[in-house]
Amino acid sequence: MASHSTFERSDQIVSASVRARAIALIVLIITFDQITKLYFHTQFSYLERVNVLPFFDWILTYNTGAAFSFLAGAGGWQRWFFIALAIGVSIWCLRWMKRESDSRVRLALTLIVGGAIGNVIDRIWLGKVIDFILIYWEPWNFYYPAFNLADSAITVGAAVMIWSAIFPRSQPGERK
Repeated sequence: MASHSTFERSDQIVSASVRARAIALIVLIITFDQITKLYFHTQFSYLERVNVLPFFDWILTYNTGAAFSFLAGAGGWQRWFFIALAIGVSIWCLRWMKRESDSRVRLALTLIVGGAIGNVIDRIWLGKVIDFILIYWEPWNFYYPAFNLADSAITVGAAVMIWSAIFPRSQPGERK
């Protein structure tokens, strides 16, 4: 009986350690996201562009909608909708994270939460999201919509989530 109690305690310590690392990464994502957005918001004029590479510019732009400016011209209600949606998704991800044994899925959820909260801060503060990364290919006249570090965290998190679903880890004792 004593060893069972010890096992539970060590398991709880590991879980607390894993949660602490996840929270630290979420805070790091939000911090870097907000620092970069504050820099571009205060140092650039709206639509000012600075070329970095032949396919990459810094630019200051704002998005009142979601990905690819979805609902950007909806009249203002979308601000509160996207705030509520991001908070709801973040809570759902955090609850999932507590039960998830796959470290890749926990990483994906952590990235998604960090990015979602980073963009929620913008929506609460400004009513829109600050975007400052522009990727394009001039010979084909291809311009990807401007984005930010929070968007990148969400995208990488979604990619890791898809990867872990396509290539699940084997359970101990499972045959391939």
